[in-house]
Amino acid sequence: MRKKTGTALLAVLCAGMICTGCGSKDKNVNISEGMAAIEELRYEDALACFEKALVSGEDKQLILRGQGLADLGLTRYDEAVAALESCLASGSCVPDELDYDVNYYLATAYYKAGRPEEAKQVYDAILALKSEERNAYFMRGIVQLQMGNYELAKPDFDKAIELAPNDYDQLVEIYKVMDETGYQEMGAAYLETAIQNAPKDMSNYDKGRIYFYLEDFEAARNYLEQARDAGDAQATYYLGKTWENLGEYNYAASVYVSYLQDQGESALIYNQLALCYMQLEDYASALSTLQSGLALEDTALRQTLSFNQVVVYEKQGDFKKAAELMRKYVQDYPDDETAVREYEFLRSR
Repeated sequence: MRKKTGTALLAVLCAGMICTGCGSKDKNVNISEGMAAIEELRYEDALACFEKALVSGEDKQLILRGQGLADLGLTRYDEAVAALESCLASGSCVPDELDYDVNYYLATAYYKAGRPEEAKQVYDAILALKSEERNAYFMRGIVQLQMGNYELAKPDFDKAIELAPNDYDQLVEIYKVMDETGYQEMGAAYLETAIQNAPKDMSNYDKGRIYFYLEDFEAARNYLEQARDAGDAQATYYLGKTWENLGEYNYAASVYVSYLQDQGESALIYNQLALCYMQLEDYASALSTLQSGLALEDTALRQTLSFNQVVVYEKQGDFKKAAELMRKYVQDYPDDETAVREYEFLRSR
């Protein structure tokens, strides 16, 4: 079963940098529409808008930037690299904020294209010009860690934390990547330090999720319950996962159902709810829940939901349907070696 949406690294590298406000909306109307489509995860539509922008003579640098972002969303990493490199080449000799923005995306594209050393070099260049650029330290540390350079990654993480000691989102992401790359104990040390040095105004949500990753699920449950009772909806995901880790899948499912009823649909919550149903061997409910999640067309969760849907059909003994869906899955995500092996197994059934 897939409980994650992919590695923490890939989630981090793509997070929080979309900017639709570049350029004049009147002058660059097709670019504006393309960027709006990217925000809505309609990447093919976005590319069509950028093609229109080229014909209309709109800002070429912004067009190339938009094409690079759309290609990233479509996992066309080589094309994204080419577009973003061209974007930078079309700018002035003096870097501005747009150049910094594009460089971050270019580093992401390099990494996803299997060129981590070039991604690191981009962060090196950013830090040579902006020595206090926290995100560059943070992301360079992640790339270093994925390259197996822990001794080089740690100073970058230390600097990123020094620059934003109370950014618990960053702290959790650092821990998750360290956990995934075999440095769980070192990552946990960061979390333990955060708890020991917690300011008085540290939220119950932040305390709860840190205790969750420290695997102190009783403490996590207590803080997360308080956060949810105080109206903090974001605590739901971790609260449900905490109850899962305590073996209470029925209760965890009720937490997720309450969220969907009160807060609206969420592909992430649908996936977690489906995993609970799978643990309870209620495969019909799991399948229905996954299909509800897929209907939201959330690009970030589509791979996870699609894989888990195959697993449910397999659990139900419908190997023909499972093989049919897995064939499409491996076409869409050929880098998933586990899925390729699973597909061979299903074909043999």
